[in-house]
Amino acid sequence: PSAVQAMKSHAFDYLLKPFDPDELGVLIQKLIDHRARIKENLFLKEEYEQRTRFESMIGQSIPMQDVFNLIEDVKDTDTTVLITGETGTGKGLAAKAIHSNSRVSNGPFVSVNCGAIPKHIMESELFGHQKGAFTDAKETRKGRLELAGGGTLFLDEIGEISMRMQIDLLQVLEDKIFYKVGGTQPISADFRVIAATNSNLEQAIKDKIFREDLYYRLNVITFTMPTLRERKEDIPLLAEHFLTKTTQEINRGVERISRDAMDELMLYEWPGNVRELSNAIERAVVVCKTRTITPLDLPIVKTLENELKNKYFSLNDVEKHHISKILNETDWNISKSSTILGIDRSTLYNKIKRYGLTDNRPK
Repeated sequence: PSAVQAMKSHAFDYLLKPFDPDELGVLIQKLIDHRARIKENLFLKEEYEQRTRFESMIGQSIPMQDVFNLIEDVKDTDTTVLITGETGTGKGLAAKAIHSNSRVSNGPFVSVNCGAIPKHIMESELFGHQKGAFTDAKETRKGRLELAGGGTLFLDEIGEISMRMQIDLLQVLEDKIFYKVGGTQPISADFRVIAATNSNLEQAIKDKIFREDLYYRLNVITFTMPTLRERKEDIPLLAEHFLTKTTQEINRGVERISRDAMDELMLYEWPGNVRELSNAIERAVVVCKTRTITPLDLPIVKTLENELKNKYFSLNDVEKHHISKILNETDWNISKSSTILGIDRSTLYNKIKRYGLTDNRPK
């Protein structure tokens, strides 16, 4: 065949007769290099897919690969899933990953933060209400359960709901129907339930603040999101991801994290987990004056490392000291402190109580 026909048939290259042996050697080397690049690209593609198998969940550590495998196992079932773990570990991302890879992925993903909705409106928020059901019910309104129809209902911080709402939720899970507040028409509970908590629900059962029967309804399949200190090898991947994301969002020219700064990130224990790391990188991008983030752009991490250089502390001591420092720097502003720490207000209050921290500012 002619050279043109050969190239149309996807030949790698061609030689004209009579060919030079040196040209043949060069061509063979080009072919070897080409095949090596293909293999390298396939390897990099497989490695990237392994690190980011679900949504924006990033990790190559063994704990995260275990989580990915569990998500793979449960995504195609209708089974109720309970995700546990500290605040900021990514429980919400895991729930979204399960939904996005399930058979109801085209349906809605409705998230309910059970700790953020005031108790007196929780029933209406979940179940909806009929017009005239109560004083402010000016019109009929769908609740979160109805909005989740054909998709997934994510109950975040499930340990925060009242005992009364626990009874109502248990009935929905058992009967697969519910009613609007003031309504008489049954509505099908056509959704998958994923719940998450940073609380010890088994202890809550012992303390009589969480129903055991609801716990067993939710705890069909459960897994725990690892803390960032349990998967420190993922910190460089996560830091680079947050750097890219933040620079694109706020249009800053920061391009890299210095080796010293990365060492600081690796040394820190991250009580606020991935959320705290994300906040730290975002802050560093904002204050960075060059194209490279240095330890000077990470004052929280740098200060803590300096204080720990010549002394060993337990993790609880480190966390207590760090939380106390942030509270004092913000004049005990709980909202600001929880944002800096990357944890929610209720978690911060619990930690203040646990460590016996008090506001000693002059009155």
